[in-house]
Amino acid sequence: MAERIKMKTPIVEMDGDEMTRVLWALIKEKLLSPFVDLKTEYYDLAIKVRDDTGDRVTVEAAEAIERLGVGVKCATITSNAARQQEYGLRQLLPSPNGTIRAILDGTVFRRPIQVSRVKPSVSTWEKPITIGRHAYGDLYKASEMSIPGPGKVELVYTPRDGGGEERVTVADMKSPGVVQGIHNYDESIKNFARACFIYAIQEKLPVWFAAKDTISKTYDGRFKDLFAQVYETEYKEKCAAAGIDYFYTLIDDAVARVVKSRGGFLWACRNYDGDVMSDMIASAAGSIAMMTSVLVSPSGKFEYEAAHGTVQRHYYRWQKGEKTSSNSVALIFAWTGALAKRAELDGLPDLFSFAKKLEDATIRTIEAGEMTGDLALLSGGGKILDSWEFIDAIAGRLL
Repeated sequence: MAERIKMKTPIVEMDGDEMTRVLWALIKEKLLSPFVDLKTEYYDLAIKVRDDTGDRVTVEAAEAIERLGVGVKCATITSNAARQQEYGLRQLLPSPNGTIRAILDGTVFRRPIQVSRVKPSVSTWEKPITIGRHAYGDLYKASEMSIPGPGKVELVYTPRDGGGEERVTVADMKSPGVVQGIHNYDESIKNFARACFIYAIQEKLPVWFAAKDTISKTYDGRFKDLFAQVYETEYKEKCAAAGIDYFYTLIDDAVARVVKSRGGFLWACRNYDGDVMSDMIASAAGSIAMMTSVLVSPSGKFEYEAAHGTVQRHYYRWQKGEKTSSNSVALIFAWTGALAKRAELDGLPDLFSFAKKLEDATIRTIEAGEMTGDLALLSGGGKILDSWEFIDAIAGRLL
């Protein structure tokens, strides 16, 4: 075998939980270590380690990405009451993805991995549609109140400098109901736009952004205006040089256009829209197990991961000694994305070529009819391999 490819700068490696942790180790053993002299700064984000460190390990991992520029993350458990009991946790901790996103002020980009054997549900889609989700604020940072009876509900702004209050009536409630207050920050919106244009220029993708400024003239209007401002003042010339453009429309018009489009663009979405539409794109394109995910910060830091969870049911079967047919494609592409970005930043063409070769070997394995059970179901047939056999089949195409 040829000498292993050398790396210059480490990648931040974040290990995870359950079945994806098993696959993570297998991918490194079979597909990476024989070909690359892996250089990583390792952080174990398993749920017990996060609990034992009071989540300090997650913060340290995010800070390492800020320092080194590139990270790759395995899927992790977000604790809830059931998981607390199962793992004997001392506390309920926030989503590690959310913690990392907040520290990096990053935007999440998700794109389907296309294979000809799995046809998208939307027949016009010829190229994958990438979703860019502004993962801050709105519904996800909302304050809510249940209103027991008639009364006035107001928004009140009290300036810290002691200036006069501003009040807006939300509703003159005639009967019991519910109310909600949401917020966002100008700088977060602008950083969302910056991350979208950084990613779009890198991937040579036109950018679509949509909101509902005709109805929400202040809130959605601010998103529209700030996104346009960042484009006009910071990225218009760079986009032109990359041969891409920027398009704004209303969210309902965007949805109608998307299902009739040929694909091949970045759809920048506000938080809730991105949450919903990324799952729609994943399902329509085939499977969330065939979905890449990369977090991009406005300062140009990158964190790659699979879009799916820890494959809990398969893990319980594996614990009983069973072989499972868990799909490892998105985990493989998380590694190839991180390696390719590290290669690009460090000027390592051999490492970049290997990353693309591994992606090609993975796709060719599926196209040859060798696949995991979920892909066989989606493609209407094929030779079903367990997870170990599937990775071995890919490794055989790398030799």
